[in-house]
Amino acid sequence: MTTRKKTTKIKDTELKNNSNTLLDSEAIEKELDFSIPEQLGILPIRDTVIYPYMVAPLVIAREKSVKLIDDALSSNRIIGIVAQRKADIDSPIPSDLYSYGVAATILKMLKFPDGTIRLLIQGLSRIKVKQWVSTEPYFKAKIEVIQEKVEKSIEVEAISRNLLDTFNRIVSLAPHLPDELHVAAMNLQDPSKMSDLIAANLSLSVQDKQSILETVDVQERMKKLMVLLNRELEVLEIGSKIQSQVKNEIDKNQREYVLREQMKAIQRELGESDDRMQEVAELEEKVKEAGMPEAVEKEAIKELNRLSKMPPAAAEYTVSRTYLDYLIALPWKKRTEDNLDIKKAAQILDEDHYDLEKIKERILEYLAVRKLKPDMKGTILCFSGPPGVGKTSLGKSIARAMGRKFVRISLGGIRDEAEIRGHRRTYIGALPGRIIQGIRRAESSNPVFMLDEIDKLGTDFRGDPASALLEVLDPEQNTSFSDHYLDVPFDLSKVMFITTANMLDTIPAPLRDRMEILQLPGYTEEEKIQIALKYLLPKQINEHGLTVDNVDFQLSALQGIVADYTREAGVRSLEREIGNVCRKLARKVAEEGAKDQFVITRKNIDKYLGPQRYFSEVKEKKDEVGVATGLAWTQYGGEILTIEATRMNGNKGLILTGQLGDVMKESAQAALSYVRSQAANLGIPVNFFDKTDLHIHVPAGAIPKDGPSAGVTMASAIASLISNRPIRRDLAMTGEITLRGKVLPVGGIKEKILAARRAGILTVVLPRKNENDLKDIPDSIRKEMKFILVDTADQVFAAALFPASKSTRIKTKK
Repeated sequence: MTTRKKTTKIKDTELKNNSNTLLDSEAIEKELDFSIPEQLGILPIRDTVIYPYMVAPLVIAREKSVKLIDDALSSNRIIGIVAQRKADIDSPIPSDLYSYGVAATILKMLKFPDGTIRLLIQGLSRIKVKQWVSTEPYFKAKIEVIQEKVEKSIEVEAISRNLLDTFNRIVSLAPHLPDELHVAAMNLQDPSKMSDLIAANLSLSVQDKQSILETVDVQERMKKLMVLLNRELEVLEIGSKIQSQVKNEIDKNQREYVLREQMKAIQRELGESDDRMQEVAELEEKVKEAGMPEAVEKEAIKELNRLSKMPPAAAEYTVSRTYLDYLIALPWKKRTEDNLDIKKAAQILDEDHYDLEKIKERILEYLAVRKLKPDMKGTILCFSGPPGVGKTSLGKSIARAMGRKFVRISLGGIRDEAEIRGHRRTYIGALPGRIIQGIRRAESSNPVFMLDEIDKLGTDFRGDPASALLEVLDPEQNTSFSDHYLDVPFDLSKVMFITTANMLDTIPAPLRDRMEILQLPGYTEEEKIQIALKYLLPKQINEHGLTVDNVDFQLSALQGIVADYTREAGVRSLEREIGNVCRKLARKVAEEGAKDQFVITRKNIDKYLGPQRYFSEVKEKKDEVGVATGLAWTQYGGEILTIEATRMNGNKGLILTGQLGDVMKESAQAALSYVRSQAANLGIPVNFFDKTDLHIHVPAGAIPKDGPSAGVTMASAIASLISNRPIRRDLAMTGEITLRGKVLPVGGIKEKILAARRAGILTVVLPRKNENDLKDIPDSIRKEMKFILVDTADQVFAAALFPASKSTRIKTKK
C-alpha cells in the first residue's frame, strides 16, 4: 500500500457562493503534515466531482453521511469523496458509485437546525477504491492513493499553452467566470494542477468531469480536456453571436418599456387616466354586450386577458386587438324581423321583376312556411340561367321583399380555400373568410347572402373552395360553422343563401346536391319589350339626366333594338343600347339646349345606333340540298345551328369538321348508319355509298360544339344530300337519333324555341317526349309558332324534306 505524507497548515477558508478555488501546492506542503490512511470513510456526492487541491462547499443531509462526518471530525478529518453514477438515487449501494474519487480534508463544518451540515472541504489526492469494507453505518473502503508523475516535454508544453489560450477565450466569453481564473491558471507550473483547475471551472457534465478525474496520465488528461474546451468554446461563441444579434432589439424594447412606465407615472401624478386600461375595460364591456355564446365569450375574455398584459408596441398586440374587434362586431344576436305579409312581398317582387313566376312563387312559399314555423332553418337556392336575365338583381329584390339585409360576394375565379374559411391567425395580415366578413358587414345574423358565379370556382395547390362551401351550404352543418381566423363556431342556419350560375355542369355534384336549383330561361322578345318599358327605359332616362318631356321612345323603336341590335337571352345588351341612345340625346340637349321632344322610332333608330347589326338567317336564304337548321343550347341561351353536308368521289369515308365533340361525332356516325339502312326507302341506289365520301361541317368552327341533340339535324342533312331533296329553311329541328331511327328527348327546349323565333323560324320539329316542355313557352309564342312532334326519323324527313321528283333522283351507272 502506498502512503503519502505531506506537511501543511490549513487556514480557515470562507464559503463563497459554491465557487471553486485552487490553493498553491508549495504553501500547502510547507504548512501541513498529514497522512492518508489505507482505509477511508467514503462520502457519496451527486451532480459534481471534486478534484485534488480544490476547495468546495458541500451540503450533507443523509443520515449515513452525517455519521461519517462526525467520526471524521473526531479523528484525522480526512474522508474519501466519490461521485454517484446517477443523481436520482437517494440510498446508493457500492455499485452506484464510481471507482475513482478524491481524498479530502474537512476545513470547516456548520450544523443547521434542520439537521443538515454545511462543509467546506479541500481535495488532497486522487484515490481509487480497491475494496469495499462495509456499508454500515456508512461506506468504508480500502483505497489506493494515485501517484501522479509529470514528464515535461515539448508536447506537454504545447498542449499547456493551447489549454491556457483556449481557456482565456472561454473566460472572456463566459460571464460567470471571473478574469482572475485565467491568471490563476497561468501561475500554476504543474500541468496536472492546471488541468484540474480548468476542468473544475468548466460547465461540463458529471460524466466528462469524472473522465478527467480518472485519467491518471497527465498528458492524456490534457488532450481530453482540450477536446472538451474546444466544444465549450464553440457553444459560447454561438451563444455570443446570438446574443449580439438580439441585443439591439432587447435594448430598444427595454428603453421603450422604461419610457412607457415613466409616462404612466407622470400621468398618475397629473391625475390623468391610463388610456390603455380604459381601452381594455371598454373592450370587456363590449364583449359582455355582444351577446356571444358562452364558449365564444369565454374565448374572448381569455384573449382580452392576454391583450391586457401585452405592451402596445408588441407585434402580437395588433393581431389580438383585431381579433377581438371581429368577435365583438359580429351579429351574434342581432337579426332583422322578416316581413311575413305575403301579399306585400308579392307586390314588391312584381315591382322589381317582370314575369319569373316560378321564382316568385318559391319565395312566397318560403315566407308562408316561415310564418307557420318561425324556427325553420335557412334555405339554399341556386338561380341558374344565361347572363342578363336578372339573377343577381332578383336576390336584392328577395331581400327587400323579406325585409332582410342583403350581402353579395362574387366567387368567380376564387381558387384559395382561405377565401371561404379565412386564414389562421399565425399568418401575417390574416383575416376571416368572405362568409364571416359578409355577415359582419350585414350587421345581422339572418341576411340574404348571395354567392354569385358559383359555377366559376377554381381549384389549385391552395385548396378547393367548392369543398369548403359544403359546410356553409348544408343546413345540417352550418349551425356551427368554424372560420379558421375566428376559431370559434358561428351559426349560419338563419342565413338565406342564394347562389347564381350560368351552367350547372361545372359545379361539383356534392355541392349541387345541397342546393335547390331554379332555372331562369331567356326572355322572349315580348318579355324584353315589357321589361324595357317598365324598368330599363325609365332607369336610363333618369340616369342620363333626361325626362319624359325630352324623350318619347315608340314601341316600334324598342322592337327594332331587340330584333336588329341585340341577340341575347337576357336584357343586358338591350339596356346598354337604350343607354347609348340616351347619351346621344343628352349631348344634344346639353349642346343645343333643345326643348323639343325627341321621338325615337324604328325608322330613325339607325341614326343613334348605326346600321342594323343582326339579320334573320332565314329571310334571305333559299331552300337548299344538304343544309339543315338545328337548335343548340348554350350557357348564354339558345342558338340556331346550321349543318352542311356535301359529297365527293371516294370510298365510304365520313369527314366531320367544325370542332365537334366526341358525342356529336358519334351522333353523326349514328345518323349516317341510319340513312344508309333506309337507302331503299329514300330512293337511293344500294351501291351509292361504295364510291362516295361524305363531309359534314358545322359553321363557326372556332366554337367547340358537343351533345347529341343535333342527331336528327345531321340525319336530315345527309338524307337531303343523297336523295337530292331540299330541306325547308323555315323549319328548325332538335332531337337525338338512334340506329333504329328513334328520336329521343333533349334539354333546353324553351331556350331553343326562343332562339328559333329570334331567327324568324316559326316551325320547329321536336321529340314527342318533350311535349310537356312546351308548357313553359308563353301562350303568345305557342299560338304564333308551329310545333311538329315526332317519334321517328322518318317523320322528321317527311316534315323537313321536300317531296322527291323523277328529275331530282340520283342517277348512277350500273
